[in-house]
Amino acid sequence: MKAIVVGSGFGGLSAAALLAKDGFKVTVIEKNEQIGGRASVYSENDFYFDMGPSWYLMPDVYEKFYAEFDKKPQDFFQLDKLDPSYRIFFGDEKVVDIASDIEKNYQLFESFEEGGAEKLKKYLAESQEVYDFSIDEMLYRDYTSVLDFLSGKLMLRGYKLKIWENLQHYVNNHFESDEARKIVQYSIGFLGGSPQNTPSFYHIMSHIDLTMGVWYPQGGMRKVASSMQDLCQEYGVEFKLNEPVQKLEVNDHQVKRVITDKSSYEADIVLVNADYAHAEIELLDESNQTYDERYWDKKVLAPSAMVAYLGIDKEMDQFAHHNLFLDKDWEAGFDSLFDPKKAVWPKNPSYYVNVPSKTDKSAAPEGYETLFILIPLAPGIEDTPQIREEFYNMIMDDLENKIGETIRDHILVKRIFALTDFKERYNAYKGTALGLSHTLRQTALFRPAHMSKKVKNLYYSGHYTHPGIGVPMVLISSQIVAQEIKERHSK
Repeated sequence: MKAIVVGSGFGGLSAAALLAKDGFKVTVIEKNEQIGGRASVYSENDFYFDMGPSWYLMPDVYEKFYAEFDKKPQDFFQLDKLDPSYRIFFGDEKVVDIASDIEKNYQLFESFEEGGAEKLKKYLAESQEVYDFSIDEMLYRDYTSVLDFLSGKLMLRGYKLKIWENLQHYVNNHFESDEARKIVQYSIGFLGGSPQNTPSFYHIMSHIDLTMGVWYPQGGMRKVASSMQDLCQEYGVEFKLNEPVQKLEVNDHQVKRVITDKSSYEADIVLVNADYAHAEIELLDESNQTYDERYWDKKVLAPSAMVAYLGIDKEMDQFAHHNLFLDKDWEAGFDSLFDPKKAVWPKNPSYYVNVPSKTDKSAAPEGYETLFILIPLAPGIEDTPQIREEFYNMIMDDLENKIGETIRDHILVKRIFALTDFKERYNAYKGTALGLSHTLRQTALFRPAHMSKKVKNLYYSGHYTHPGIGVPMVLISSQIVAQEIKERHSK
């Protein structure tokens, strides 16, 4: 059977490899000039930038994915555990390192508040219990009805998930210091949420980064994407690049042809890894849309971002590989991302600086550094070159002030990527960088389905679907949907 995969992000690559292994004849059609989707690569003057994902977390999920092919991650790339895992700048007041050694982190939390070490031990024990339960019972299963969500062990253990409590309330009941609270909450930003709108269930992220550790694949996340392309090609997957899909032609409730700007392709199965909202609204006739424009307009979108890719001609000792600059009043920052009435370019945002050249010598020429500076923004706000440049200079003023050193005088490569670019390059709905936020009403059963309700052979994988945002979640999404396709369509 012929399977067409639209989009070659991690969701498309992983699903294509799984389908090809199961015997489908797979063609991947990609809009852009390279594979990877949001995990594209930008290079200039021997500086290499992962344009999207930069954190390698949940190594167990990667191991489970590669085990589907009787392989392991280390067959494709060298994996290093970072130490420190990341560095946090608390405004102008304090800089701390989160160590790969958990005992050092216990001591750090003790320095924040009396009994901090024991509080962290208790918090992480709860986090691990929920994580283990989630991996075993929740994340690798699909949800098609409320009965799926409230059945069996999930019902019996539901009280442990505390799904009705938000993360901020849960954390505030465990810690008193501002530093401790922010450390165990910051990662929710990478899931496109805020502590106020995200269920406390997601405190599993603390077990993921503090206990399991933060890793780095030599060669960057682009190496992970290329490894999945290698798997695809091993099983005969064909790739079509620079070929935007223009329409999914449906007859008798089935996609019969995938039409691009260059050709058209017959299909028995179509799996979409392109932006879910774009695919439903733009590629399907309204009568075939499971989710119309009104549906998407009501959803809580995860943030967009402005990203500055900078290549500089000196080394920066003040930075670790991952660096978080957390504003003292970060609640106001979340308001600017999720409150439509306050959705503007922020004045004092928290932001993230990734310096992969600290770990990966292929990222920059010797003695130089690559910097990836990401500032979350509300989706759908105005984006102009003038606004970008003014915002960029405001962020650089703040960054240079906090590290006590100039950066702009040493820039050899500079590229700014923001809302309009997310729309144009990835067809991202309203310029979102991450898709749908993980609110209670947008978790598990309440995320867009893997399978179209209108078109019998149309499927979706990626960060809009269950289990959600992040490369590990996308790999799980592909494993779920590939299994569904295999069960329904394999002969």
